[in-house]
Amino acid sequence: MTLHLSGLGTAVPPRVLEQTDAAELSRAFCAADAKQARALRMLYGRSGVDSRNAVVLRADHGTLQERMPFYPAASGPDDRGPTTGERMAQYEAEAPRLAEAASRRALEKASTPAGAITHLVTVSCTGFFSPGLDATLIDALGMSPTVHRTHVGFMGCHGALNGLRVASSQAEEAEGARVLLCAVELCSLHFAYGWDPDMMVANTLFADGAAAVVGVPQRDDEPRGWSVRAHGTFLMPLSGEAMSWRIGDHGFRMTLSATVPELIRTNLGGWLTIWLKTHGLSINDIGSWAVHPGGPRILEAVEDALSLENGTLDVSREVLRGHGNMSSPTVLFILERLREAEAALPCVALAFGPGLVVEAMLVV
Repeated sequence: MTLHLSGLGTAVPPRVLEQTDAAELSRAFCAADAKQARALRMLYGRSGVDSRNAVVLRADHGTLQERMPFYPAASGPDDRGPTTGERMAQYEAEAPRLAEAASRRALEKASTPAGAITHLVTVSCTGFFSPGLDATLIDALGMSPTVHRTHVGFMGCHGALNGLRVASSQAEEAEGARVLLCAVELCSLHFAYGWDPDMMVANTLFADGAAAVVGVPQRDDEPRGWSVRAHGTFLMPLSGEAMSWRIGDHGFRMTLSATVPELIRTNLGGWLTIWLKTHGLSINDIGSWAVHPGGPRILEAVEDALSLENGTLDVSREVLRGHGNMSSPTVLFILERLREAEAALPCVALAFGPGLVVEAMLVV
């Protein structure tokens, strides 16, 4: 039994933050002098991001401060911006709307009424509230009050693949299951103030978005395509502090070490070769790749580790360029584009998260 991906839907906030504007805004709450401002512009220019969507944008016109009042200019060197409580209040107000929009699109593409959903999996690492996303989605979409609920929290950029592993198990165990998975992240609520190299890299990349999947069980003898055959996970050795995500007093704080690309180059190819072999495949058998674009250097490291041809990860780069790194929903944005383009199967989805962990999913 496999999980057939019968519908995918995505959603982003309505307003767009150009990367040039993001760099200018970051100068107001990160740079203490002209030298730091120049370094910030270079950092933003190398991010691989042209534009991204953010819930903190409140207007299309006016000065940057007028368009994004949630982040006022720093009042001094010790100002760290809004408190975590203020950021979580924004998350509770904004995340359910984005999650609902993506879920409605997935249900429509799957031709599945919300009332037919038997299992709901929600994924997020950028906010907390209770009753949570699952309860708000049940009410907003009109799902049954008896729908089974599971929340996958604080697992970072690979969270959607963890959620799809849960969905696959649910579809296999429950006859007639109809699973809705929704991943939503509001990374723009965690922009950091101050001259902190780790957080400044995060400031250049991360954005807001939501993605949803409707999955239904499929027998192995039903050849429908775009079905999940297998999941894999690998915690890379000696990588515990390479990537982290911790709750602070002024938002969640990311550690993103410069060693991450080299860890991927060193570890990914050997593990993935063995994992694919257990499913009767090699790297050369894979028709398409949905690789989470953690940043340009991470995509380059994946290409090097797997000896991929130029252009193989173009869709990943397109999503990064137009939407930034939206954390957990991002890999589903890539899968949606690959599926709509009728990309070759089998497809391997890869995403990296705190640990350093790689999560893999085989789609056939």
